[in-house]
Amino acid sequence: MLANRRTKDTDGLVAELTALLGADRVSTNAGILERHGRDESYHPSFAPDVVAFAKSTEDVVAIVKLAAQHDAPIIPFGVGTSLEGHVAALEGGVSIDLSGMDQVLEVNAEDLDVKVQAGVKRKALNAYLRDTGLFFPIDPGADATLGGMAATRASGTNAVRYGTMRENVLGLTVVLADGRVIRTGGRSRKSAAGYDLTRLFVGSEGTLGIITEVRLRLYGVPETMAAAVALFPSIGDAVNTVIRTIQSGIPVARIELVDEVQMDALIRYAKLDYPKQPALFFEFHGTEAGVKEQAEMVAALGEEFGIGGFRWTQKAEERSKLWEARHNVLYSCLALRAGAKALATDACVPISRLADCILETRKDIDAHGLLAPIVGHVGDGNFHVTVVLDPDDPKEMKTVEAFVERLALRAIAMGGTCTGEHGIGYGKIPFLQAEHGEGVAVMRQLKQALDPENRMNPGKIFAA
Repeated sequence: MLANRRTKDTDGLVAELTALLGADRVSTNAGILERHGRDESYHPSFAPDVVAFAKSTEDVVAIVKLAAQHDAPIIPFGVGTSLEGHVAALEGGVSIDLSGMDQVLEVNAEDLDVKVQAGVKRKALNAYLRDTGLFFPIDPGADATLGGMAATRASGTNAVRYGTMRENVLGLTVVLADGRVIRTGGRSRKSAAGYDLTRLFVGSEGTLGIITEVRLRLYGVPETMAAAVALFPSIGDAVNTVIRTIQSGIPVARIELVDEVQMDALIRYAKLDYPKQPALFFEFHGTEAGVKEQAEMVAALGEEFGIGGFRWTQKAEERSKLWEARHNVLYSCLALRAGAKALATDACVPISRLADCILETRKDIDAHGLLAPIVGHVGDGNFHVTVVLDPDDPKEMKTVEAFVERLALRAIAMGGTCTGEHGIGYGKIPFLQAEHGEGVAVMRQLKQALDPENRMNPGKIFAA
């Protein structure tokens, strides 16, 4: 792919960017280029020709226009926490680093909304909101930028109660490929005016435009939060408890599944004091009485499926330890095999097919001798598999890639999706056609209309 780089006169482009932004905001340093060409996935990295550090929407417009003059591809970059090669500069070009766009622009506490620049990180936003009694609940684990979360339609552990970025983005400021700036959505909670452009750009992965500002929905901080761990004799029993909980309408905030392999990894890495068996991690939000009732109802439902223990707590330090362990799943998996890398993939199915999909996936893993813990935000049918592997072993890589394909097609066949939250990037392009069929042709038409020269993050979502 590197042979297809299209930037004309890279030196000239770098000189013009430097004149525009200053030498401290333009870099061709090899280490910085390499960092901006890779994310947290196992996919090979591809460095851009130059990195430009933006501070405002106006900066992004100017960079985009200069890139167009030099026929240079453009790749937006937040902090690089994506998992399907989203930031790889497959054809070189300009990586526009938005991390310096880190200002909270306005908070409307009465209307429960906030406007931020794209480079604001989710933890920083919640720290900023601490004294307002409000918070932003979407929690993908990584401390990602909110612009990146919108671009990849991020989700996370709280999605079962609060939804995903799709439900929580009220509006966007977007710079298009020709340098035009559009503002989508607004502060009203609903609108019937024209096409829903906000939803078009949420999940577009930088292929249609560059998100520079995001307006988000906020929520009141719950009066009480409690966490619980429930143990089960089998992964099927744990998943069936999840299904029954959701179908019963219990308003849990988080339901996370860990299979016995993942629990073993967490016991070793995070020093969790639990036996090595499948478990569910819960979090409940509400009044003190409501939280207690939710926990009791879940424990009662679990009895039908052999629940072997149900420990719950309202202590903040114990809750933090549990969720910190959950967010460190990747590192706990890597610790299972010295010198290994991790291939993280995900799938999502209707809740009624969740047990079937996870059990078939576990059988597939074991049948092919893979080391691959399962963990997931199973309250909305989404689960993740982290395959611990040696990417330099061609035979092992071939086995793993075949497994990933079977998992994606299995989920699609069950009425689900090849990715619940990781996105397509360039890692899951082969499965898009199987999932959307003729819809992919419509996506291509939209891409062509907004980016006729294919300069916006080329090689992502579509192969060409």
